[in-house]
Amino acid sequence: MSIVDTVLKMVTKQPKEAPTGSRSEREAKIKDKAGLVINVFALLLAVNTFIGNGLSSTVMNNTIKANDLWNFYQAKSIKQSLAELGLEQAIFRGDVVSAENYREKIARYESDPATGDGKKEIMEKAKKLEADRDSAKKRSPWISFASTAYQLSIVLLSASILAVNMYLFWGSFAVAGVGLLLMSQGIWMWL
Repeated sequence: MSIVDTVLKMVTKQPKEAPTGSRSEREAKIKDKAGLVINVFALLLAVNTFIGNGLSSTVMNNTIKANDLWNFYQAKSIKQSLAELGLEQAIFRGDVVSAENYREKIARYESDPATGDGKKEIMEKAKKLEADRDSAKKRSPWISFASTAYQLSIVLLSASILAVNMYLFWGSFAVAGVGLLLMSQGIWMWL
């Protein structure tokens, strides 16, 4: 049988019989099914929104904390530059004790593992916060897309109740499945 024959058969095919049962019976069946499924999809939407809010908070908080650390780093750099100037002046004056004190200060400004307040340690902390922030920024759009898919699946379920249409009912599962895939991508970044 060729493709043309198949298409002709589909076009000339008699319409299917109306589903058995009255509209109110079909409506009651679809309402029973859709009501529970809407709750499940709403739960998925709520969990997805919770994850999305967490990512948004991470982006905002880490941006603020990283900016604070970079400001602290800049202040340390300024202090280190002043200490270097003081060192040069102490050397010029021949003040060995002051020169040694300035060398110790400069070394502490550069790196101070004991307190974690050296420029090296501050830079490491700021870069870690920025990396976490960037990871959350990459994941956030996927979570937003998943929220949209869940909302669309709930709309399709509602429409299936109003139209008493099982195609819309099952279509909502497909859209929710896409939402699950998008949500998993946002959580695990598997692509």
